[in-house]
Amino acid sequence: MLKLILTIIQVLSGIAVTIVVLMQSGKSAGLSGAISGGADTFLGAGKAKTLDATLAKMTKWFALLFVVLTLVLNLIK
Repeated sequence: MLKLILTIIQVLSGIAVTIVVLMQSGKSAGLSGAISGGADTFLGAGKAKTLDATLAKMTKWFALLFVVLTLVLNLIK
């Protein structure tokens, strides 16, 4: 029963990661886009308040949940 519940939560977290990643806006292509994107991330004072920053945080948490559940389900097996 526990394995079934964890599997359902894992599938939902995988779907959530996919949706959140697809909702994020694309970065500029090429080297100049990578440099400006990195500078925007580290030097932007209001970066934490934007929708992209919120989606990036959500991606990290959902991905972490997915990985942890994958490891736990592997150990339960």
